Amino acid sequence: MTDWSLTLSAPAKINLYLGVHTERDDRGYHKVDSLMAAVGLVDTVTVTPAQALTVQTIPTSDFPMQKNTAYRAAAAMAEHYGREANICVTIEKRIPLCAGLGGPSTDAAAVIVALAELWGIDRTDPALDDIARGIGADVPFFLHASPAFYVGGGDVLATEYPALPATPVVLVKPREASVSTIEAYRRFDETPAPADKPGAIASALRSGDAEAAYALVHNNLGVISAQMEPRIQTVLDWLRSQDGTIATNVCGSGACSFALCDSAATAANLAATAQQNGWWAYATELVSDTVRIEAPKKQKFI
Repeated sequence: MTDWSLTLSAPAKINLYLGVHTERDDRGYHKVDSLMAAVGLVDTVTVTPAQALTVQTIPTSDFPMQKNTAYRAAAAMAEHYGREANICVTIEKRIPLCAGLGGPSTDAAAVIVALAELWGIDRTDPALDDIARGIGADVPFFLHASPAFYVGGGDVLATEYPALPATPVVLVKPREASVSTIEAYRRFDETPAPADKPGAIASALRSGDAEAAYALVHNNLGVISAQMEPRIQTVLDWLRSQDGTIATNVCGSGACSFALCDSAATAANLAATAQQNGWWAYATELVSDTVRIEAPKKQKFI
């Protein structure tokens, strides 16, 4: 077996718009409109040769590796392309779980990108999107540019937009808070929160008007999550009361919230204060890249 390694940067995401609808598709999934943007908080995914497919995380996960989205992505790639995924995947986790930041999804996408690179598969192959969709609704986003609008169950690419400015962002999550996405959808079905129409924010992004787009940030599932977990609402209220925040909302179904900020200094100061409040927090910015290979060092994969 030849010596090689691939290191990939796997970013988190925020939802500039998330509209969940009561209608369902033929799979039984809620119809979801999701406008996502990548941020500079990343997991680092390293892929190296192995005798058999293995996945390990740093820090160590407390569930079997076969349930890890990265493992499932590698297995799905191997099945579709009729190859052996004899790789070891090491994931250095920085993106918190149960946060709505897409950590497991971006890790899965990184494995799809790595195997496509190793096996000589064009990254535009539509099969990659199909494989990604089978792992989770957010996975396809991390194969494409940011920002982008997804429809269907939030997993079908509709539109890619011009890159946004490197707008500062602060991410804040109550440390022990988590929201079950399944339970959030169940609560939504009981008392649906109306969704704003996405046309206005989509139009603003299409024309490159970031300021107008930020004024239209929306998440009707986040309303449900904040009702389920009052600590999310506490963070939201705090962020909205701070000077220098442009737009604030929940990341996906939570439990993390974000605030777009007027400067990097504002984001850093808010992160520091949030940490003093006992919350997990991270200051970063919007980025245009999703999963990216960092300086590949490889030979042909056998």
